[in-house]
Amino acid sequence: MSLLGILLALALLIWLTYRGWSTLLLAPGAAMLAAVFAGEPPLAHWTQTFMYNAAGFVAQFFPLFLLGALFGKLMADSGSVSAIATLMTRTLGTRRAMLAVVLAGALVTYGGVSLFVAFFVIAPMALELFRTADIPRRLAPAAIMLGTSTFTMSALPGTPAIQNAIPMPFFGTTPFAAPGLGAIASAIMLGFGLWWLGRAEAAARAAGEGFGDGADVPVEEVAERELVRERASVAREFDPAEAPRGQRSNDSPSPGAALLPLAVVVCVNLLMSLVVLPRWNAGYLAEERWGSTSLAAVGGVWAVLVALAAAILCLLVLNHRRLPALRETMDAGANAAVLPALSVASLVGFGSVVAVLPGFAVVREWVLSIEGGPLVSLALATNVLAALTGSASGGLTIALQALGGNFMDIATASGIDPALLHRVAVIGAGTLDVLPHNGAVVTLLAVCGAGHRGSYRDIAVVGIIGPVLALVAVICLGNLFGAF
Repeated sequence: MSLLGILLALALLIWLTYRGWSTLLLAPGAAMLAAVFAGEPPLAHWTQTFMYNAAGFVAQFFPLFLLGALFGKLMADSGSVSAIATLMTRTLGTRRAMLAVVLAGALVTYGGVSLFVAFFVIAPMALELFRTADIPRRLAPAAIMLGTSTFTMSALPGTPAIQNAIPMPFFGTTPFAAPGLGAIASAIMLGFGLWWLGRAEAAARAAGEGFGDGADVPVEEVAERELVRERASVAREFDPAEAPRGQRSNDSPSPGAALLPLAVVVCVNLLMSLVVLPRWNAGYLAEERWGSTSLAAVGGVWAVLVALAAAILCLLVLNHRRLPALRETMDAGANAAVLPALSVASLVGFGSVVAVLPGFAVVREWVLSIEGGPLVSLALATNVLAALTGSASGGLTIALQALGGNFMDIATASGIDPALLHRVAVIGAGTLDVLPHNGAVVTLLAVCGAGHRGSYRDIAVVGIIGPVLALVAVICLGNLFGAF
C-alpha cells in the first residue's frame, strides 16, 4: 500500500501541476496522501518532515535565488542584455543568425542572468534577426533553448546556475567540479545542437520555407499568463510575472560595460572556488551555533554568492544612470525569487516525505542495483525525477535528498571522486526536464509566438538528445579516467 500511495501521490502532483494548480498547495497535499496510504501520521509528516526539509532548502539556497534574480533583472533593465544580443548580431550578421542567437543566450546565462530574463529580452531580437535572414520562426525557440538551457546550465565549468549549486552541499564540491568533463560535455551539446539547427535551416531553405506569418506576442502578455507563471516558477528560478515590472533603459551601455558584470561573475567565482576558500580557515563552522557544518558543505554556495554580489555592485556602478526606476527594478528582482524558491522547496518537501516512507525502500534498492554502476544509477534517478517534476532543480534536489547519502557512501567505498558525481547529477537533471509540459518550454514557445507542433521537435533534439549524448560521454570517460 505504501508504494501504491507514493505512485498515486506522484501522479496527482504531476497531473494537477500541469493543469495550472499551484505546487504550494499540491505538494503538501500529495505528501499527506502518500503518508495516509503508508499508515503514517499525515500531520506529523507535514509539519515535521515536509516543512523541515522545505525550510532547509530555502535556508540553503534562497540567497542564490535572490541574488540571481536580482542580477538578471538589473541586467535587463539597464539594457545590458539587449546590448550583448545586439553585439552578437552585429558581429556575426544575418548570415550567421542562428549562431548569433545561440551565443548571445549562452553568454548572458553563463554570466549569471536568469533564464526567463534572457527569454524575454533575447527572443524579440532573435525573431527580428530571423525575419531579416528569412529563417523560419519555428526554429527560433530551439536556438534560444540551446544557448540558454543546455550546456550553460549543467555542464560549463563554474556556471552560476542554481542546478550547478544544488549538489555542492551533498558532495562537498565547488561550481567547477570536474571541469574537463564539463568542458567536453559542453562542446558535445553545443556542437551537436548547432549541427542540427544548421541542418534544419538548410532543409527549410531548400524547401523554400521562409520566416512565416506568425504574430509576435508582447512579452508583457506572456508574463501575465497565470498558467505560464505556475509552470515556469517550478521549472526555473525567476517568476516571469516580475519581468515587465520596473522600467527599462532607453540608453544601452557600451559592449564593454554590458559584458563586464558577466566577467566579474565568472572571475570572482573562479577566484573564490580555487584560491580564496581553499585557504580560508573556517574551523568555526563546526560549532553548534553555525550548524555544525564544514566549509566543504557551504563553500560552493558562498563562492557563487560572492560572485553575484560583486557583479551586482559592478553593474550598479556602471549603469546607475541607466536605471531610472532603481527601487522598482530591485523590488521586482527580489520578488521574482520568492515563488520559484518556494515552489521548488515544496517539491523538495514532497520528496523528503516520500523518501522516509516504507514503500520507498523498494525504489531505493532498485535504483542502486541498476547495472552499469553508481554513475548510471545516479544519472537515471535525476533524469526520471526531473522529467516527472518538470524541473531540473526540483528533480535534482529530490534525488539527492533521497539517495545522495547512498551515492556518497558508494563513491567513498569505490574511490569515485565526488566531483564526478556532481557533474553526472547536474547533466542528468538537464535532459528529460525539457519535455513538452516543462515551464521553460511553454514560456519560450509563447514568447516566440510558436507552437509545439512546429517547434518542439527541434527543441527536443537540442535540449534532450544533445545533453543525453554528453551525459553518456561523461559517464564513459568518468568510468575510464575518473574526474578531471
